[in-house]
Amino acid sequence: MHQRYRAPARKRAVPAWLKRPDLVLAGLVVLLVLLWALVPSLFTSQSPIDGVPADRLQGPSAAHLFGTDHLGRDLFARVVHGSRLTLQATVLAVLIGLVVGTLIGLVSGFVRGVVDDVLMRTMDVLLSIPSLLLSMALITALGFGTVKVAIAVGIGTVANFARVMRSEVLKVSASVYVEAARASGVRTTGVLFRHVLPNAAGPVLALSALEFGVAVLAVSALSFLGFGAPPPAPEWGSLVSGGRDYLATSWWLTTLPGLVVAAVVLSANRIARALEKGTGS
Repeated sequence: MHQRYRAPARKRAVPAWLKRPDLVLAGLVVLLVLLWALVPSLFTSQSPIDGVPADRLQGPSAAHLFGTDHLGRDLFARVVHGSRLTLQATVLAVLIGLVVGTLIGLVSGFVRGVVDDVLMRTMDVLLSIPSLLLSMALITALGFGTVKVAIAVGIGTVANFARVMRSEVLKVSASVYVEAARASGVRTTGVLFRHVLPNAAGPVLALSALEFGVAVLAVSALSFLGFGAPPPAPEWGSLVSGGRDYLATSWWLTTLPGLVVAAVVLSANRIARALEKGTGS
């Protein structure tokens, strides 16, 4: 007798994102911090500016998740509200680097010749200077403040975007469809913005995720050094700096804000690596 054929049971497909829990965790961390910046009142009802002197230097507890500082201010509230200033500066810095660097790399890789040589040698000079040192020099010229910090950090990232964009433009410019567009009489600007730029933008966008984490660290470092918003504005870097005098007795003042900065930087780097693999670079 012939046995009846039984089709093998179908295995339920596991969503791709469930196979990468580290990427999911990184996305949740970034999402949480973005929500802190957009709607801080959902996460804390404490004031980031006003404190209760009787509650000064209390350790982490149910009432104060991150403890309190030397003026009795809730540290968790200051971290949550401080995310707005830090992320505003970070996003502005990345946008400056992305827009300016993309335009420089686009023109350099497409025009080539003397223009390419001049622009790339300028980028080489910027790359030869440590980014933090360059940002500090620019802040000295521009002045202190969150926006000035963002501009300084953004200028420091221009060369990275320009180099990556130029490399991609050189590859795309040699493609058959670009040559066909030129041969068919399409204007140079049309070839540049309709064919070259969209096809060269993938790795640059992946780089922007990586530079987001770098910018968070740079903005926090400059704020730590006192170049950011003046007190009592709760920037992440200034929170870490403000707890240095109490490190021996009140470890949470520097450790917990520092861990938040580290978590955001590592999460942004993890997302950037995933995007980089997705672009095939």
